[in-house]
Amino acid sequence: MEIAARTDSDFAFEGIPPIEEVVTARPAADAAAAPAAQPDPLGPLAKLPGTWKGHGFNTIWRPHHPKSHDRFLELNLTTETIVFTKINGPIPNRGLDMADINMFGLTYMQQIAQTSDNTGLHIEPGIWVKVPATSNPAEPPTVVRMASIPHGTTILAQGTTQFLNGGPPHIPDNNLIPFGIGGPPPANSDFNANLGGFPEMDLSHSTPFRFASPGVTQQMVRNPNSVIQAALQASLAGTTMKNRTFIHITTQHSPIKGGGAVNTAFLAASADPPGSAPDGNARCNDMQATFWIQTIAGTGGQPDKLQLQYTQLVNLDFNGLRWPHITVSTLVKQ
Repeated sequence: MEIAARTDSDFAFEGIPPIEEVVTARPAADAAAAPAAQPDPLGPLAKLPGTWKGHGFNTIWRPHHPKSHDRFLELNLTTETIVFTKINGPIPNRGLDMADINMFGLTYMQQIAQTSDNTGLHIEPGIWVKVPATSNPAEPPTVVRMASIPHGTTILAQGTTQFLNGGPPHIPDNNLIPFGIGGPPPANSDFNANLGGFPEMDLSHSTPFRFASPGVTQQMVRNPNSVIQAALQASLAGTTMKNRTFIHITTQHSPIKGGGAVNTAFLAASADPPGSAPDGNARCNDMQATFWIQTIAGTGGQPDKLQLQYTQLVNLDFNGLRWPHITVSTLVKQ
């Protein structure tokens, strides 16, 4: 089913009154050429508008009732569509401690289904925006993702970007090992040592507390990022990567001060105020994600290909532990 997140074609933001942009004086010769040299106001998000389709992998530890066995591990190979639609006009933000700013952005609709039977797993409407550098607070140019998750969480994740010419990115390994709240996440080298405590991660171990869709392998469970590592290698067979835009966003207030996650009462239960001991059903504590927007050189007279890869980690707190929920995907612009 085709999906879209659209505003009316004649809708456009306009500040009342408009925000005056600061323009640096140019020599006359440069000023004449300026119209052709104006950058896209979406900046690092400029390649996103349109429809992207691809495949990935979803892992999630879910709470299980009764608490005699507190978790269930779900592992899905996925099919995904994201539709990005440009928001017309500058989005005004009025300042008090500094001058007003304009942001520029896109709406998006993400849909993820299990590949084997098209069972719906996730749908997410949201907005991406580009934020200019600010003096109060003193922050560099950033991007922000604002997302609504129908299970009962909304997130605001903010971060920085980097444009790089040539060569593929380094995609690090990751893991889905649960760990103590407030403690450091385990290293990948700790995977085997944790199989005794969390046998659901061992696909050779039969258990009623795990579901794995057809095609899920032990290597995927050991390192979910292996799915996009393999997809990257396959996409570069016989060709090269021209450039890539690196984006990292997080709900944590470091290194950028903005961001956060909020939950319904069912998920958060009596975890009030935020940050207190979690005893909810499955409170989203934080989220971070890395995206790579990649330009891959066309071969045999074909145009260049735009590819989007991401790895996302959502930490869920329940029954005294932090449980990683990892989603990865590789999508191609249609």
